[in-house]
Amino acid sequence: MTTKLISYPPKKLWMAAIKPPMYSVAIMPIWVGTAVAFAETNIFHGAVFSTFLASAILILAWENISNDVFDSETGIDKNKHHSLVNLTANKTLIFWLGNSCLGLGLLGILAIAWWQQDLTVIGIILLCCAFGYMYQGPPFRLGYQGLGEILCFFAFGPLAVTAAYYSQTQSWNMTSLAASVFVGIATSLILFCSHFHQVKDDIAAGKRSPIVRLGTARGAKVLTWFTASIYPLSLLFVVLGMFPVWTLLSWLSLPFAFKLCNHVLQNHDEPEKVSNCKFIAVAVHFWSCLLFGLGFMLS
Repeated sequence: MTTKLISYPPKKLWMAAIKPPMYSVAIMPIWVGTAVAFAETNIFHGAVFSTFLASAILILAWENISNDVFDSETGIDKNKHHSLVNLTANKTLIFWLGNSCLGLGLLGILAIAWWQQDLTVIGIILLCCAFGYMYQGPPFRLGYQGLGEILCFFAFGPLAVTAAYYSQTQSWNMTSLAASVFVGIATSLILFCSHFHQVKDDIAAGKRSPIVRLGTARGAKVLTWFTASIYPLSLLFVVLGMFPVWTLLSWLSLPFAFKLCNHVLQNHDEPEKVSNCKFIAVAVHFWSCLLFGLGFMLS
C-alpha cells in the first residue's frame, strides 16, 4: 500500500478524500426547498437558511467520513488510495471526526427547532441520518444490497427538500414534494455513477451494487434514461401548473447531461476512463438544481 501511495501526489489524494464538489449534494435540497417556500409564500428566513445549509454540509461530511470507516471494515477500500482511513492509518480518529461533524450538524438543526418551537424539522433530519447510516453502517449495509440509490433518493429528495420548505414556512406543500422528486433523481445519479469503475472491488467484497447486478453496459443505458427523465418531468409539472415556467431554466444543464450519458455509454467498461463520471454527474446535479431553484425565485 505504501509503495502505491507514493506514486500519487498527497495533495491530490487529500482533495479526492475530502471531495469538495460533492457537497453540492447537501446544498441543493436546502436551496430548492427554500426557493419553493419563497415562491409560494414570499417568506425567507435568512438565519434559518444559513444554519440549515451549514448543518447539511456537516451531516454530509459525517456520512462521507463514516462511509470510509465502514468500508475499511469490509476490505472494499483496500485499493482506494484516497480513503481517509488509508491516508491516516487511524480508523478511530476518522470515526470520531465523523461523529463530531454529525453532532455539530444536529446542533444546528436543534437550533432551528428551538427558534420555531417545533420538532418537525429535527425529526425529518434524524430520519435522513438513519437512512445515511443504514446505507453503509453495520448491521444494515443496505448499499451492499444495491439499495443505496433508493435511500439516497428519499434522504436528499422528499425528506431534505420538504424539511427545508418546512423550516421556512412550518407548513406542508405539494409543490415542494413534487420538486423533491427532481432533486432526488438528480442526486441519485451521482451515487449510481460512482459504481462503474469499481465493479471488481465490489464483487470481491460481496457488494451487489446496481452496476454489479446490471452489468456496465445495461447500467449505462439505465443511467441515460434516468438522466433524461428529470427534464420532461419538470416540463410535466409546468404544464400541470405546479411549477412556474421559469423552472425550465434547468434545461440549460442539458449539455452536462449529454456529456455524462455519452461518456458513460462509450467508456462504461473501462474503469480508468469512466472513473470521473460521478463528477460530471455532480455538474448535472449542481446546474440543474441551481437553475431549477432559481426558476422558483424568479417566479
